[in-house]
Amino acid sequence: MRLSTKSRYGLRAIFDIAYHCGNQSCQIQDISRRQNISQRYLEQIFQSLKKAGILRSKRGPQGGYILAKDLQEITVRDIINATEGDLLLVECATSGRKRKPCVIDGVCATQTVWEEAAHILDKFFATLTLQDLCSRGEKLGIVREKDQRLMYHI
Repeated sequence: MRLSTKSRYGLRAIFDIAYHCGNQSCQIQDISRRQNISQRYLEQIFQSLKKAGILRSKRGPQGGYILAKDLQEITVRDIINATEGDLLLVECATSGRKRKPCVIDGVCATQTVWEEAAHILDKFFATLTLQDLCSRGEKLGIVREKDQRLMYHI
């Protein structure tokens, strides 16, 4: 199983906003620079995250992107679902419209393995919040960058 860059970069970008900006707006060029992700791709990812209610945007000189919820309310699962849709390990072991027909459907012992694995991963991702990721960042010693927009030089 491999998550796409959309969900991996989305999680990194949301972590970046939470860690470096907190409840302040964060400009996309700063996120792009810190995370080494193109601004253009971030804009695409942020559209999905805004649609899911995870991010808000603010226009103007002090504008940028802001978390739409508290750090404890946003989970890794929320971000993955916003960028990927449902977590899909294999196409034959899911319910709903993404399910692909399988010639051995219902008599395949491995189908239940994939369903259980997806369920376990989904539950795990639901337990990890942005607050948890920020705590991990602190333990790793990631230095918080100060907001450059508030610096005045004479």
